[in-house]
Amino acid sequence: MEDTELTITPEDYSLLTDLYQLTMAACYVGEGLDQRQASFELTVRRLPPGFGYLIAMGLAQALDYLKKLTFSPAQIESLKTSGIFDHAPQNFWALLQNGRFTGDVWAVPEGTAVFPNEPILRIEAPLWQAQLVETYLLNTINYQTLVATRAARMRDAAGDEATLLEFGTRRAFSPQASLWAARSALAAGLDATSNVLAALKLDRQPTGTMAHALVMALSATEGTEAQAFTAFHRYFPGAPLLIDTYDTIAAARELSSHLSDGTGTLAGVRIDSGDLVSLSRQVRDLLPGIAIFASGDLDEYKILELRAAGACIDGYGVGTQLVSGSPVNGVYKLVEIDGIPVMKESPGKVTYPGRKQVFRRFESGVIAQDRLGLISESSRLEMPLLQLVCKQGQPLAKPESLSEIAQRTARSVQSLPIAARQFEAAQPVSVELSSALFELTEQTRHRSR
Repeated sequence: MEDTELTITPEDYSLLTDLYQLTMAACYVGEGLDQRQASFELTVRRLPPGFGYLIAMGLAQALDYLKKLTFSPAQIESLKTSGIFDHAPQNFWALLQNGRFTGDVWAVPEGTAVFPNEPILRIEAPLWQAQLVETYLLNTINYQTLVATRAARMRDAAGDEATLLEFGTRRAFSPQASLWAARSALAAGLDATSNVLAALKLDRQPTGTMAHALVMALSATEGTEAQAFTAFHRYFPGAPLLIDTYDTIAAARELSSHLSDGTGTLAGVRIDSGDLVSLSRQVRDLLPGIAIFASGDLDEYKILELRAAGACIDGYGVGTQLVSGSPVNGVYKLVEIDGIPVMKESPGKVTYPGRKQVFRRFESGVIAQDRLGLISESSRLEMPLLQLVCKQGQPLAKPESLSEIAQRTARSVQSLPIAARQFEAAQPVSVELSSALFELTEQTRHRSR
């Protein structure tokens, strides 16, 4: 029977995958490979256009998924009745029935700046488990990393003093994505979200103003825009007001007159359209000391333009451009099976073999170079980025708070060289291959041929 609700619960995690993960698992069982120890690494081949870095995000949800991954009798029966697995070995069903994630996870901490070809996460587990989890891991890490990076860039463009609000729920790719987007934005330096569910789940206070509909409805029924504002303040005293429904300057002038007699308070005003530079300057003259917020398809580039033009804006509401855009093309590839290094050699999609570590070197607090090496190598006055975060299926620490991750994000951005932080033609930090990894790559390539 068709389920039109299509909501997701942790009980659904096992089937929230691509079909080929399950068909490959069945093949592994039939060939006696399912319990072989495998290592897969999640990396990004190239950055979205114009980006000089990525901010890794989504690890908390990835670990939660791995911890709760299980197959129910009803799910197994659904797979059986599909007919797809009619020729699958019987041991496949027993594997699913008793299946749990029992592997290890290595990952860079959330809020860490990363560059192309650097592992964000590595799964070390029995082959069937490591294969099965690919789809969900890519989904949560790719999307949250995209939003976190956009948020970090917007914070960098707006400066530390500006207020940045996440307004992207209506443009996120799904209701679930809207929660992840709100989390990633807050973890990357934004101040608040308008998503009530996300805010309350994350122990934050939701924020927002009003829509033009309220101003139009109350103006039509109560007489004027000013009366609409008065009515709203009757229930939400001093709350920020949206002032561009009709005439932004006329609305600001009316509010100025109202405030001058000392009968009201006002926390701020929002302008969602028009010439934001000119309008914000005029509103500042009329409402000195009142916070001015701007919104309307803003991104880091528009924020920079507004600041350069001398706009009088104290905060920005960002939505569409934050939660959408060029995707992060993270990939999840096998790098080792039973201790044997493997690599993909397809043109334009070559991967490096073996379990790897990223060694980061700083000079005067700025990232000087990253070295991509093997996990067996030792650091040379460098900081290894990948950490063991899950052992035999059990997370090793409680999830970090959003504040902790946001602080790491801020430090990561501050540690980037100027070329990587640029908003036009940004240049990522160079990633050097260690000699040991280079030699292993050549050996593996020759062996496969």
